[in-house]
Amino acid sequence: MKSLLASVFCLLLLGNIFAQQQEVPYTLADRDRLIHVEADIGSLRNEMNGLRNEMSSVHNEMNSLRNEMNAKFEAVYERFESIDQRFESIDQRFESLERSIADIKTFLYWGFGILFSFMLFLLGFIMWDRRSALGPVRTDIEALKS
Repeated sequence: MKSLLASVFCLLLLGNIFAQQQEVPYTLADRDRLIHVEADIGSLRNEMNGLRNEMSSVHNEMNSLRNEMNAKFEAVYERFESIDQRFESIDQRFESLERSIADIKTFLYWGFGILFSFMLFLLGFIMWDRRSALGPVRTDIEALKS
């Protein structure tokens, strides 16, 4: 059994050795095919170079568009900054107006407080004056009655 396996193995090995020794003929058809393949590869290289050039032009165009967009965004940003500054100045005006309104309110509170105090004082003085003026009249009336 071992000798049979060894002989089969040797036959297979020898068959492969002889198969490699056989020459492959190179024909004119093979040469023509190779020439056509080289021509096709050359045309593909030209097309790839053309595509590469187009891609670089598209890349350059995209860069120029990006630069334009950045410039426009910067202009818009500057406009927003100027609008922001205007809003800040308006806010400052409102704050100063609020402060002046608070000052006016304080002035009005004090003014009305003083005015009402003076009115109450005047009412009290009038009542006291009437009472003191009626005192002698009452004594005279009581004297006349009696």
